[in-house]
Amino acid sequence: MKRERREEIVNLITKHRIATQEELVERLNQSGHCVTQATVSRDIREMKITKVTDDRGGSHYVMPPGNRENLSEKYLVMLTNGIKRYEVAGNLLVIRTISGTAMSIATAIDAFAWPEVVGCIAGDDTVFVATGNQEAAEQLTVRLRKHHLGE
Repeated sequence: MKRERREEIVNLITKHRIATQEELVERLNQSGHCVTQATVSRDIREMKITKVTDDRGGSHYVMPPGNRENLSEKYLVMLTNGIKRYEVAGNLLVIRTISGTAMSIATAIDAFAWPEVVGCIAGDDTVFVATGNQEAAEQLTVRLRKHHLGE
């Protein structure tokens, strides 16, 4: 649970400008992680997440640069080892994964911010990746094949 929660924290602060621990707690709870502010505070400290000031005078959480690189490598390992097979179904890419790894693979796909991807929904062993159209879904399979099969 801790690993999945922390992957979701990375996902959330990468996709959204999260300014407070309370906002992060709320978003984690909405995504199915029942957490308290104390848990989030500990995660932030242990993950070395920092706050930066933006050009509008506000601030938000960001991952330290070194962690991004380590996470990218971990995400590549997930794509290489966690995917069993995938198939295009219209504008969707349906990915079958090793049981229990679908959320991690969806997080990895989201983190890479590939232009074909509109969004992901993950269960236990299946990820639905929405793309703009069938051509984009097929292009995404080419990307995944490079990581999954090492082509």
